[in-house]
Amino acid sequence: MDPSRPFTVAQAAELGLTRKQLRSRRFRRLLRGVYISADVEPTFALWIQAALLVLPGDAVVSHTSAMRLYGFEGRRRGILEFSTNTSAHTSLPEIVLHRRRWQLHPREVDGFWTTGPDRTFVDVAARTALPELVAFGDHLVHAGHTTTDDLRWYADSRHLDGVRKARRVAPLVRKGAESPPESTLRVMLRFGRLPEPEVNGVVLDEDGGFLARGDLVYRRWKVIVEYDGRHHLTDLRTWVHDLRRRELLEAAGWTVIVITASDLRTPATVPSRVYAALVAHGYRGPSPVMSSQWLRWFSR
Repeated sequence: MDPSRPFTVAQAAELGLTRKQLRSRRFRRLLRGVYISADVEPTFALWIQAALLVLPGDAVVSHTSAMRLYGFEGRRRGILEFSTNTSAHTSLPEIVLHRRRWQLHPREVDGFWTTGPDRTFVDVAARTALPELVAFGDHLVHAGHTTTDDLRWYADSRHLDGVRKARRVAPLVRKGAESPPESTLRVMLRFGRLPEPEVNGVVLDEDGGFLARGDLVYRRWKVIVEYDGRHHLTDLRTWVHDLRRRELLEAAGWTVIVITASDLRTPATVPSRVYAALVAHGYRGPSPVMSSQWLRWFSR
């Protein structure tokens, strides 16, 4: 038994460790009946390992826990979620065990058997807000876990909890989106009744040479919307490169709208800024509309 990894009371007893010893400062209790060495800081992977020690042998990581294994953080949940084909239950408050009738067809992700990406997308759909669900779908596609076509096909061909919402949202998933804020920004503009921008479009100069690649590109109106992440505050070289890049774009007649994390905390200003830039370049469509649903989705 390796004390740096989770172990059960039964496994400890085989090595002569008593329950009294397990309650000492040498060990840390993760779950009822599962411990680890006190000098080990539990990671998400260790929590999963601990849970699997007390779950049915066929249990696989699923739902929001599968989202994290696929590399999408989203909103943190305080529980671990698994699925099983058995009739087992768990009374552990830290774990939700979903009983599934149909075979799960898991795949291995970071050493753990996990529901497939398309199944996970459907599983979390019913209780995930639309912007976050789109961002998760974008992430799955960008990371190569699935494709937009496979995601839509799976949602259309299955009859599972959450599939109705998954069918509505899957067509909004795009290839090329590289970050959750970028995905959120795209959905924010689309559901603010503005035209949908091109994702990570390549911009060329008049001679056909590469000029830039924009996060969200309104090619017809020569407007680019960029999400500027927090890393630019500490990466001087990247910051200087981006300034020069924006100067070149503006010299070529493009307008670059830069959106920061702070801007996303006051979301109603974002579509208005983009709309003003589009109008300045000849857009004649209607002004943005932020419905009550829009405000619920994007106000924090």
